[in-house]
Amino acid sequence: MSGLGVELALAVTAAEEAGEILLRHYRARDRLTVSSKRAGDFVSEADVAAEAHLRGRLLGEWPGDGWLGEETAAAEGGRRWVVDPLDGTTNFLRGIGHWCVSVGLEVGGRPVMGVVHDPLRGETFAAAPGGGVMLNGRAVGLAPTEDMAGALFGTGVPFGGMAHIGDHAADIARLMPHCAGVRRMGAAALDLAYVAAGRLDGFWERRLQRWDIAAGLALLAEAGARVEGLVPGEDPWETGTVVTAVPALFDRFAGLLRDG
Repeated sequence: MSGLGVELALAVTAAEEAGEILLRHYRARDRLTVSSKRAGDFVSEADVAAEAHLRGRLLGEWPGDGWLGEETAAAEGGRRWVVDPLDGTTNFLRGIGHWCVSVGLEVGGRPVMGVVHDPLRGETFAAAPGGGVMLNGRAVGLAPTEDMAGALFGTGVPFGGMAHIGDHAADIARLMPHCAGVRRMGAAALDLAYVAAGRLDGFWERRLQRWDIAAGLALLAEAGARVEGLVPGEDPWETGTVVTAVPALFDRFAGLLRDG
């Protein structure tokens, strides 16, 4: 058991409780009040209610901790919880079953513990230092894939007026001839969990927010995945740009993306 066993257990419970809140809203999503932050980026009372629950549970237990959430005001503290109450809001609102709750804990300026909960599938991915990656309490790990021809990658395609749409289209054009496929499923936190659990062989996306990647980076670290940025030496936690893959494929995968 890692030194964060108590925190991990409560984070799992809180994420699953937030998932129940989201499920109730999901079943009545035609009645949700929805607003738009920018083109293609939505928020509803489901997001807000889930984050309020998470904040109350986690900071209620550790009131001295900091907070960074997508929907509520940040709070200063020693350690910091970094939370996306509903990653994949557009999927959620359209009835597409790929969305999740993401809860990460940052210690010493780095994400070290993560929980990604998928309410629809009843799956909870969790990791803390030294404990490996667990899926519903069962140990999981990276895929054993060793050749690009059989590899499956995930990504997030930019939307709206994002400046890097063309760059991402070029990435896909370079990568696709060399792999088994690319999936764009619409929830980065869940995609990163899928890499850590062996369902995807790698993932990349530009300019994600910290709440999108905090839990996922902790899961990937425990799984032993390689994680860098598009620029060698770039820190994804600082830039939000993530390139990750199983070690056997990383150099080839990252090389194809960086050729542009």
